[in-house]
Amino acid sequence: MATEINFLGHASFQINTGDHTILIDPFLTDNPAASANADDIHADFILISHGHFDHVGDVAAIANRTKATIVGCFEITEWFEKNHGVENAIGMNLGGGVDLPFGRTKITPAVHSSQLPDGSYGGIAGGLLVTFADGNVYFAGDTALFLDMQLIGRAGLELAVLPIGDHFTMGPDDAIEAVKMLQPKRVLPFHYNTWPPIEQDVDAWAEKVRAETDAEPVVLAPGGSLSL
Repeated sequence: MATEINFLGHASFQINTGDHTILIDPFLTDNPAASANADDIHADFILISHGHFDHVGDVAAIANRTKATIVGCFEITEWFEKNHGVENAIGMNLGGGVDLPFGRTKITPAVHSSQLPDGSYGGIAGGLLVTFADGNVYFAGDTALFLDMQLIGRAGLELAVLPIGDHFTMGPDDAIEAVKMLQPKRVLPFHYNTWPPIEQDVDAWAEKVRAETDAEPVVLAPGGSLSL
């Protein structure tokens, strides 16, 4: 079975490898763009980019119900263990990687802040470079543009998942520059149109990707999916 990536809305993704189900930044309950209910979501692993509410909103509920292992910055995993009773956690830091049953996950740099929903320190925001059997996927997380994306791209990317909303992250033009540095085969936008401050014309952005880069843009509505 090919690895399937399902866009759950805003910045949340569910990945099915056939043997394992992985969530990225689950935020569904208070997400106006969510395509699924947190109570219906299964996970074996939950990967977390940073601590903001719109990336961790349903981590505890899903992890405690499914006994999923959460993986992320040490301060975030420790907070979930101490404050929400999450039993299975792997705390990491930037540049570190860990081999997991579905592949390898490495936390990459991101240029962003990180604070947990109760105001606690959320460590350093990161991205996620995930190696699946079908190839490497870079989930940039919330980030500004930064030159070291060139190094991340050297891994060889089947897919880059980039924010385009502006205001809190890089916007459409900087995301184009990111594509040029990362050189993925395909690029998937996220973190846009959930609320007015991050509204964007995603179709116009996709046309610019086609015109200015060698990557193929893939625009998914919440609930849409693609296969690696």
